[in-house]
Amino acid sequence: MKGDKVMKLALFSTGCWLALGLTFASPGAAHAQAAPQPAAQPSFENDQVIVNAPHPAVDVPGSTRKMHDHKLNRVMVYLHPGGERLHYLDGGIVDLKWQEGEVQWSPASGFHYSEIPPELDPRVWKTPAFTGPMIVDIGIKKAGSATTKASTPLDAVRVALGAFTLEFENSQVRVLRLRLAPRQRVPLHALADRLVVYITDQHIQQVSAGQKTDTIEQHKASEFSWFGASTQTSENQDDSRVDAIVVEFKN
Repeated sequence: MKGDKVMKLALFSTGCWLALGLTFASPGAAHAQAAPQPAAQPSFENDQVIVNAPHPAVDVPGSTRKMHDHKLNRVMVYLHPGGERLHYLDGGIVDLKWQEGEVQWSPASGFHYSEIPPELDPRVWKTPAFTGPMIVDIGIKKAGSATTKASTPLDAVRVALGAFTLEFENSQVRVLRLRLAPRQRVPLHALADRLVVYITDQHIQQVSAGQKTDTIEQHKASEFSWFGASTQTSENQDDSRVDAIVVEFKN
């Protein structure tokens, strides 16, 4: 199976944190002000999704700090353990924590700025310091439908229970986790339009329904791919496990 696919690194690293107006808390200082950064660009965008969109910090009346907002609901896939503290314009404070490979729903939100305490920043506490991509930020453009449910007999969760498990579902997305043991094969299964985020390196053979030829998909951890709706078999070609997040879109 080889669809309209884009494969990119999830380049949501230090520079992108700064583009959000994030600051990095350090011992003995209230905060460290981020230096001005050049305008960032999304990693990927189509009519349904925008990945790692820039969220520029701006001056907001009533705040002494530059802030940013999120106009879209998002799916956040975390590639490292960590967390952040969100300071909202109304004075509210929200502390977030996550583990490597975790996926969370993040509703659209108003103006705020963010700090990463040193104890939650892997570039501080981890030895050697974490230098790779940190987050895949998936903004959902379309409203979706609360009545849309997977109904095909070949639905991936139905025919490959254990390989595909449901993380969460709402009116816009269904989010699945794919876990394959070494050399494991998944029988014929159907998936909707989707963005796949690779938590581990992967080497998978896929054969689309009705086709005699196969496709070999090779990806590094932190990369992602866009696929249109398709039906296929999948087989892990390696002696190591596979872990990925599959975000299906309802439109």
